[in-house]
Amino acid sequence: MRPIPYASLRAFEMAVRHESFARAAAELNQTAAGISQHVRVIETWLGVTLFTRHARGVTVTAAGREFGAAVASGLAHIESAAQQLRRENQERPVSVACIASVATRWLIPLLPEFRKEHPDIRINIVYALDARAPEAASVDLLIRHGTKPDADATALLSAETRPVCSAEFKRRHGPFDTPIDLYNADLLHDETTSAWTRWFALHDIRKPLKPSPVFADFSLMIGSVIGAQGVGLCPISLISEELAAGTLITLFDSPLDTDKAYWLIQANQLSREAEIFRNWLVAMSGSAPSLRRS
Repeated sequence: MRPIPYASLRAFEMAVRHESFARAAAELNQTAAGISQHVRVIETWLGVTLFTRHARGVTVTAAGREFGAAVASGLAHIESAAQQLRRENQERPVSVACIASVATRWLIPLLPEFRKEHPDIRINIVYALDARAPEAASVDLLIRHGTKPDADATALLSAETRPVCSAEFKRRHGPFDTPIDLYNADLLHDETTSAWTRWFALHDIRKPLKPSPVFADFSLMIGSVIGAQGVGLCPISLISEELAAGTLITLFDSPLDTDKAYWLIQANQLSREAEIFRNWLVAMSGSAPSLRRS
């Protein structure tokens, strides 16, 4: 048996609703003759008369009204399912995996501005952990720290670090006129003590470091720096507001990790919304103020 002529069902349902080929044609932007032909196709397939035709128009038969109600119900279900799928696709959030320090110090403070510009785009932020590609974290975009990845990546922010302390700490424990003056200061470490060892080596100071606090990441360490508990090697791009306000101070303009950055890596296929957010992130990083100390 031949399948029902689905292409004609919409025209038939509209003709039943209006009980008029002409009004159905106007709504569907067709001709009355075209609507009549669609109805004839359905009638031929069913072997049942659905409309009585007369000089002044048409009248729906009992069979036509019953079948029309069934078609209307089916089309309504199809429309509902289609709208649901469309909403889910349109509302699919843009997912971003990000290291905690960049999320809390840079990305999250920017999000209100993005929501103003794009209120219909939802952003989901998750921990990057050790992911080296967006696919590994099942996200659209990944922001990671380090030297340039093998993948195509865009540098959002510099990751070079400098010795930083609070104005209060410098007032109480300074002055720090030469690098050796920092050796006896309370040094704060991000993950390991190797960064300070490398920084002192830049100044030909190769003495063992005194025991001092080691924090799991920069997000934890910066709280102690701001709280006047010591000197930390801080990525300047993540503390620009505190530096501008004078809350934090760079002690020496001799950077470490000049080959590192915070990189944006995108998945192979992005939704339109993810492309918008990616472009916005790149634009915001480009508008960041100068990070070098004057």
